[in-house]
Amino acid sequence: MSEGRLTRQDRQRIATGLAEGRSYAEIARRLDRPTSTISREVGRNGGPGDYRPERAHQAAARRARRGTPARPADPKDRKVFEVEEEAVEMAIGMGLPKMMARVLIGLWLSEDGRLAAADLSRGLNVSPASISTAVGYLTQQGLIRRERDPQRRRDIYVVDDDAWFQSTVISSRQTLAAAEVAKAAGEAIGLDTPVGRRLARGGAFLERISLDGLASAERWRDLLQ
Repeated sequence: MSEGRLTRQDRQRIATGLAEGRSYAEIARRLDRPTSTISREVGRNGGPGDYRPERAHQAAARRARRGTPARPADPKDRKVFEVEEEAVEMAIGMGLPKMMARVLIGLWLSEDGRLAAADLSRGLNVSPASISTAVGYLTQQGLIRRERDPQRRRDIYVVDDDAWFQSTVISSRQTLAAAEVAKAAGEAIGLDTPVGRRLARGGAFLERISLDGLASAERWRDLLQ
């Protein structure tokens, strides 16, 4: 398989494949590229729902002008580097904005899962304002938590095993709230109408899924201890 850089035409074909609902593996076969190349390309450029070939090509050109970080020479460090790249792209592909994904994965792969905003800004080479926006979102979603360092009068951002539980609970509660809205809307419109019935059924489905998620999180929480 070819390992060279993607061309503008390649990116157009990726966009076409995504629009046709094709898998990364199928798109990769058509372009004679590794599947990982396609997943990285789509993941770092908005994910399958927001991939724009021209925008992706321009971003690639900017990265080429800046130069890409060299892979570490030490095999152990290189493995961490590769894991981080893959994890960030996976998080982006699942819908997490790029900066939030970078901050989250940076915390997950830090030595003790604890970093100050200045550490994150320095390590990711981005502005403090970008870090502030990212940690605000991640904290709200329960993916990280904020602690105060009284000695140095700064916030420390922490990710630990309990974050899996907290983020699952928050997500399930958000889904439950959406279920309640859908059910109420269905009743308001009228269960004797097609729209009302559709909303009520969707609400009932979301309610059951969210309640199951909450119960499952509680049942398996001990695995994180």
